[in-house]
Amino acid sequence: MTTHTDVTTPPDSVEYAPERPARLEWAKHAPEVYKAMIRLETAARKGLDHTLYELVKIRASQINHCAFCIDMHTKDALAAGESVERIVQLSAWDESRHFYTAKEIAALELTEAVTVLTDGFVPDEVYDTAAKHFEEAELAQVIAAITVINAWNRFGVTCRMVPGHYQPGQYK
Repeated sequence: MTTHTDVTTPPDSVEYAPERPARLEWAKHAPEVYKAMIRLETAARKGLDHTLYELVKIRASQINHCAFCIDMHTKDALAAGESVERIVQLSAWDESRHFYTAKEIAALELTEAVTVLTDGFVPDEVYDTAAKHFEEAELAQVIAAITVINAWNRFGVTCRMVPGHYQPGQYK
């Protein structure tokens, strides 16, 4: 099995689909919005456990099909010491709860409820479970982190930001 660090240069024996270009470099054309998003991001992560923060960002990005953000936050989580196994299981966390703490599960449940608002609300039981695991100030930060990654995902998916080139910590 061949391991690739850069999908743009596959081995000669394997032909991958061509990389699709980004539709729009939105940060270049809306720099004040981008700067505001960075400030919001910085404020949202304040005081949150880094592991929990990355798990929330990866899970929301999976739900939203944001390949760029999945690439970025998976790499950041791995660089910070998160296990490959927990990241691999994240897309099916509900079937592999034993990989996560009760607090992480509460955050993942809340992430899914806030990210998928097509049911029209965040169920009381999901919110109440999260409230049992987080102090109010920390819960407010978790909700902010979930909201911010959902906003980033909308930029990433709409503008078709290209995954595969991000290096851990590149935007810090």
